[in-house]
Amino acid sequence: MSSAPPSGSNGLGGQDCNSKEGAQQLLCLIANPFSSQFKQNSVFSALGYSLGSMILITILFSSLRPHNSVVYAPKTKYADAKHAPPRIGKGMFAWFMPVATLKESELVEKVGLDGTIFLRFTRMCRNLFAIITVIAVAVLIPANVISSHKNDEWKTFQVSEKSFWVTSTPQFVAGGALWVHVVSAYVINVLVAFFLWRNYVAVTRLRRQYFESAEYLMSLHSRTLMFTDIPPASRTDEGILRLADEVEHTAGLPRAAIARNVKELPDLIEEHQEAIQELETVLAKYLKNPGKLPLNRPTIRPSRKYRKNNGSQKVDAIDYLTERVSELEVEIKHVRESIDKRNAMAFGFASYERIEDAHTVAYAAKHKHPQGTRIKLAPRPNDLIWKNLPLSKKERGWKRFINNFWIGILTLIWIAPNALIAIFLTNLSNLANIWPGFQHTFHNHPTIWSIVQGIASPTLTSLVYLILPIIFRRLSINAGDTTKTSRERHVATKLFAFFVFNNLVVFSAFSAIFVFVSTVIANRQKHEGVWDSIKNGYFFFNMMTALCEITPYWLTWLLQRQLGAAADLAQIFNLTWGWFMRTFMSPTPRQTIAWTAPPAMDYAVYYNYFLFYATVALCFVTLQPLVVPVTAFYFAMDYWLKKYLLLYVLITKTESGGQYWRILFNRLVFAAMLADVIIALVIKAQGTWTMVAVIAPLPLLLLGFKFYCAKAFDNQNEFYTKAALKDPEHMTDAGHKTHRNDRVSTKFGHPALYAKLWTPMVHAKAQHVVGDLLRGRLNQESPQAQMGYSDRAIDMDPMSQQYPGKTVGFAPDGKRKELFEVVPEAQLDFGYYKTRNDFAEEHGGDGELYGRPVDLISERSSTPRSFMGRDGSSPTSSRASSPRPEGLAHISSQQIREKQLRDQKIREMHPAFRDQATHDMNQRRHMYKTSNESGSNLLSGAQHPAGFTESEEVGREQYGLDRWRTGGSGYTGVPMQEPDQGLDYDYYRGRRGA
Repeated sequence: MSSAPPSGSNGLGGQDCNSKEGAQQLLCLIANPFSSQFKQNSVFSALGYSLGSMILITILFSSLRPHNSVVYAPKTKYADAKHAPPRIGKGMFAWFMPVATLKESELVEKVGLDGTIFLRFTRMCRNLFAIITVIAVAVLIPANVISSHKNDEWKTFQVSEKSFWVTSTPQFVAGGALWVHVVSAYVINVLVAFFLWRNYVAVTRLRRQYFESAEYLMSLHSRTLMFTDIPPASRTDEGILRLADEVEHTAGLPRAAIARNVKELPDLIEEHQEAIQELETVLAKYLKNPGKLPLNRPTIRPSRKYRKNNGSQKVDAIDYLTERVSELEVEIKHVRESIDKRNAMAFGFASYERIEDAHTVAYAAKHKHPQGTRIKLAPRPNDLIWKNLPLSKKERGWKRFINNFWIGILTLIWIAPNALIAIFLTNLSNLANIWPGFQHTFHNHPTIWSIVQGIASPTLTSLVYLILPIIFRRLSINAGDTTKTSRERHVATKLFAFFVFNNLVVFSAFSAIFVFVSTVIANRQKHEGVWDSIKNGYFFFNMMTALCEITPYWLTWLLQRQLGAAADLAQIFNLTWGWFMRTFMSPTPRQTIAWTAPPAMDYAVYYNYFLFYATVALCFVTLQPLVVPVTAFYFAMDYWLKKYLLLYVLITKTESGGQYWRILFNRLVFAAMLADVIIALVIKAQGTWTMVAVIAPLPLLLLGFKFYCAKAFDNQNEFYTKAALKDPEHMTDAGHKTHRNDRVSTKFGHPALYAKLWTPMVHAKAQHVVGDLLRGRLNQESPQAQMGYSDRAIDMDPMSQQYPGKTVGFAPDGKRKELFEVVPEAQLDFGYYKTRNDFAEEHGGDGELYGRPVDLISERSSTPRSFMGRDGSSPTSSRASSPRPEGLAHISSQQIREKQLRDQKIREMHPAFRDQATHDMNQRRHMYKTSNESGSNLLSGAQHPAGFTESEEVGREQYGLDRWRTGGSGYTGVPMQEPDQGLDYDYYRGRRGA
């Protein structure tokens, strides 16, 4: 065993910190902040407080649940029949059995694949740490206790207490007993690898079932590719098809849509929505009591941007905001009408008729980047972050650099407060030593302050942890991510890195590093350098001792997480906040409706917590084995509680299809590797290099295991297939017709082009007052009068100066634009608005929860072709009249049968999807044949390629000529560029396929 200083030594002379003064006392506290005579009381107080509060909150939830379904079971009320959770009785504990008996196959349907994998990961951690608990309690603790009592140094070391909390750690373990830790390290690594492999197999199975589900097979994104970083020469619909063909030649002909520059339109719509919300807030406060209005109308100071016309003085808030809304709508209308004149962007989409073709090209594109273009499977349309899609590689790289820079600055800044928490908050006796005013109270009431220490420190730390995810998410918004789900995954990974570095490594090892530095400085008088101190074992022993002494803090912190899990179940914050706002404030109808909607599950935050708990447990299993059963108990409780929340309360705002699993797998492997480093440190502190050499291969074996799983499973998880049949003609219905609601240019078009503008909401009790508030403004020749604004009440409408004999709300196309939307008291419920885009965007859960998937297609594999007639009709399929290609003999009957079974599965889908397909088709047809709310008629009137009439273009389609010509409108009706005469691209495709 290597020589080590006595445990009472801190590198500053081994004296008690109380005997020192001033700066020396502070340095002593920094060096050894966790030695306390009542840390055992702190652990017991945290245990009693956490368990008692958790039981009390759970009973409170069970009592309130039957009488408040809006808060505790909103999905039962709003979900469609397919996605609705099991019904629960009115009994106090009637919720337990439906949650306990629901199988995983049913969970996928009820909560989606993201929610199912979240629960599977939680269950995996529960089972993993339950087994490790057996090793910790039955093997490690007895070995540590027995070896400590046999150690002669145990009797001679200057320790403040000789209790179970000390003997259960490896501080006094030496000799052959350390081999128990070596063997346990191998067993724990094998268990981690086994559970990860087993669940990787299960996740792969779930992903394959997800690929075969009716929802996925009927979605447009499943067969669509997203192209980014497109070079300028290829920024046309045909250019996208050329790029796809460079990657992989497929028999299926996709339809492409290049993006158009919408410029300031998204910012205008966002500003319009903010103005609407501000106007609603002003009206809600002013009209809180419509029978007795305040004497003075509300005023507001215009923003700096609009002080040119209004000055810096306060103006009438209602008139100012109403005029701002009117001006913004006029501006939005103008920009929408001019979109066709804008240039093409560096991204676009291509949709295939068959899923196999799209996934084959995406798989081939993993290692091919034609002309620098990045090609991958398209996400769901509502998952896209549109403002980041036009960014170039250089711009995205710069944004990522800036984001990582600020995260690095935050990490460094957080070291100082983290160290102060580690010194004083985790041990109040240190605070008493340097604060005379607190010292008297502290020594007179040790029991009370031990309880406070066990509760206050973890509580304050947890509150700080609530703020960090908000900061990281705001930083990640500007990091250049193209999808919301990828942004959330990056938030989770950056939070985990921050927590592990600052809240585990720095927090836990701060005192040991300081002691080592102090020891090196003190030994310079003996002419001993840094390497001499390392060889003498001071560094390893001080590090191990510091980590053992901090374990009570992590025990109390993990125990308090039980309380956090129960608080999530009880929805205490939502319930309290909603009651406070309704009672003491003036919420708008929009806010009241939003409160009744199912809240979204924050996967990034919860995954970070779970990974951090698992990392702490794995790292401290050899330092304080009692951490492991506490962690296992947490995961066991939280599994049931989160299962209820996902079934009845929370929704997945943007479904990723289980793509979080890879980051979970990688970080749990990293946690096991970090734990191996900790075990090696403990063994070297009290053992030999031979033992360390036996431990050394473990991280390398884990790396090899990671690469094996990636090679064996990742492609199956990511792609429906890696190679498609080259001749799909025999699988296509001869009389098949495409439908307008399948248009890739619409489903993957920028929402700012066609999103319906918001209308301010007012409560019905103020309906009779609203008209008087704006009568003077509406009678003027103002933008809102020209736009056709009016109040909901017809008899209060002023006459329109543009259309004599009509009210201001009259519109010649029959579409009346209301100035206000009057909401009755009985309709202040999300159920009335769950299909509206202004609410579904935030609370829609992709629309699947309510039976309206975002990108549902109408029939089987009916992705449309590019060409659209001038009247909005779709030409006859070219495949119906084109001759059947040769070379079908190699296609087996089994492949044909698999295709037929998949098509049958789609036809037998839930009726809600069939109804929604018809509904979406009618809505899209109406949108393209009539003016939208801005009157722009954006996507109608697509032009044909120069030199061809409509009949000629249809003829070219019918006879299979020039099949790569989309001739379509792309996003906004801009015709494609024609290739050079005599160099028809279809000619080259035909030559290559010959």
